[in-house]
Amino acid sequence: VVKEKNRMGECPVWEERENALVYVDINSQKVCRWSTVTSEVQSVSVDARVGSVGLRRCGGYIIALGTRFAFLDWDTRAVTTILELEQDKPNNRFNDGKVDPKGRFFAGTMAEETAPGMRARRQGALYTLYPDCSVVKQLDQLDISNGLDWSLDHRTFFHIDSLTYAVHAFSYDVHTGKIACPKLVYRLEKEEQMPDGMCIDTEGKLWVACIDGSRVIRIDPETGKRIQTVMLPASRITSCCFGGKDYSEMYVTSAYDGLDETALAKEPQAGEIFKITGLGVKGIPQNFYAA
Repeated sequence: VVKEKNRMGECPVWEERENALVYVDINSQKVCRWSTVTSEVQSVSVDARVGSVGLRRCGGYIIALGTRFAFLDWDTRAVTTILELEQDKPNNRFNDGKVDPKGRFFAGTMAEETAPGMRARRQGALYTLYPDCSVVKQLDQLDISNGLDWSLDHRTFFHIDSLTYAVHAFSYDVHTGKIACPKLVYRLEKEEQMPDGMCIDTEGKLWVACIDGSRVIRIDPETGKRIQTVMLPASRITSCCFGGKDYSEMYVTSAYDGLDETALAKEPQAGEIFKITGLGVKGIPQNFYAA
């Protein structure tokens, strides 16, 4: 549905008030918005790699870029820094993030590659930005903090640290925002490759984007079983979210960075954004950051 190619398309968020899909292109340092009404993509360039975007209750967006949290005013293009983190780790940047059911923004960090396939290990962390702009570090010694979401009853937090090749569940206290007691939900099969972004549907099942695996998979967190696989015409599938007027459509982002000329020739749609229909299941509306 979006032919404009992304180097590293990520973090799709359905914005009902705009009938639009908001997402980031991490490596192009852009926050983008694709209108389903006009079919055009608008974008705002920022001064660092931007890992994630969330909706704000009062309009505009919350973003995690470089190693800082910031507000983005879409109309004026102004970026206002909230606070800087990890200034002792110049090679780190924020990656995936999402707003929780109480309006807090969860986002995690990772170390950048210093050479293809070379990355300092256990440098990442997961943070929660509260509506009063205070921050709590929830997890540390992560490799690539990635996909995240909450169970429908708000008692479980799901998280992916990509290099574990697994999805984990934590107990989640909706009142304090604290997480605890990790347990394994699902370990990916070899052909599924590495887990990336993730979202939940109205049946409480998880959808996981598989980077280099050309697919999204649906997992039952209760049984730890994969129950569905949807193949896509690009290998580097990065994230997914539900959207459309009744949240019955799935939007899937992809990347072309990391593919050589031979691979790109075989994958003319690498970096595009796809829409999956006919899944027979719906998603739930996005949460808004409360400040």
